[in-house]
Amino acid sequence: MYPVSDRFLARLAESHQVATRVQMFLTNGRVIDLPHTGGSVSVDRSNAIRRTCTITSADVSLIPRAPTDQLAAYGARLRIARGVHYGDGSQELVPLGVFRLDSVDGDVNEGPVTLQAKGLEAVIADDKFTSTYTATGTVVGAVTALIQRSIPDADVISLITDTPIGSRAFDVQADPWAGAQEIAAAAGAEVYANADGVFVIATLPDLTTTTPVWAIEATEGGVYISGNRAMSVDKVNNGILASGENTAQNVPPVSYLATDNDPNSPTYWGGPFGRRPDFFSSSTLTTLAACQQAANLKLAQAKAPNATGDISSLPNPALEPGDVLRVMHEDGTRELHQVASFSVPLDEGGDFPIATISAKEDS
Repeated sequence: MYPVSDRFLARLAESHQVATRVQMFLTNGRVIDLPHTGGSVSVDRSNAIRRTCTITSADVSLIPRAPTDQLAAYGARLRIARGVHYGDGSQELVPLGVFRLDSVDGDVNEGPVTLQAKGLEAVIADDKFTSTYTATGTVVGAVTALIQRSIPDADVISLITDTPIGSRAFDVQADPWAGAQEIAAAAGAEVYANADGVFVIATLPDLTTTTPVWAIEATEGGVYISGNRAMSVDKVNNGILASGENTAQNVPPVSYLATDNDPNSPTYWGGPFGRRPDFFSSSTLTTLAACQQAANLKLAQAKAPNATGDISSLPNPALEPGDVLRVMHEDGTRELHQVASFSVPLDEGGDFPIATISAKEDS
């Protein structure tokens, strides 16, 4: 969860005035505090571009008309934040992301104007290779190089133990962002742009050992609105075979099969669920350890949809995908959930639906 004060979390459960801010950074150097009437920021860990947003405004001057307006808008960025007013003249805002402005449209006379934007991952994904490109070295070094190839001043933070990789050649027209994700997987990690617009290389927190960051409870003064839990076998795998072979470096084939080896798990490998493997292959994987890390990451993702939850609560803009939540339903049932996706409104009121990638009974 994004660092916030205890006062902030307490305020979320109270009646309060919402504070929001949308800033537009034009390519000509101007920074505009964007007047807005609504919108939302969607955050989804399963998407290659983790954060997207839609902003509505009554200001029709935002619609580019002259060539100079269009030049300033192409490549413009948005910074969005939401928080609370404390009633004493102070407020606390939490960043919701840095976005590349993709479209502006609306009635030029009456409005409203709608702006749509995507997280900074889109800048890298759209910068397709126009010549062959070879990634080498280590996971962190190779991922950083791919990111800074498109955004030279990008900040990249690594929260993992760096791992050597085999060389990985990318063809013309290949997607550099997909390449960065593939290379991060060689260390059992994922890469994404966070709420500050900083690129992060990290592993998914373990639901069973991570301390919950927030409580959603159906009690007086709690933030719980409703909850749903489901089970599904759609696209669920309980084994991942990760393999690599790098002929360019004369590295022989190597592979590792990670399976759900918990006899008490509903997706136990060889249990009633059966064996349902999936496969991941990359030339960056040149050692057994690298295959093991990649297979374990993919397995954690593949098993998770077996237990899912949808929780509605009062909005908390500080949440991040991967956060662990403690949930208490109206019947007193307690569960741990891990955040997968949510949408933060930029106006007053409204539910705050949170989809979770796994749910576990809280002891």
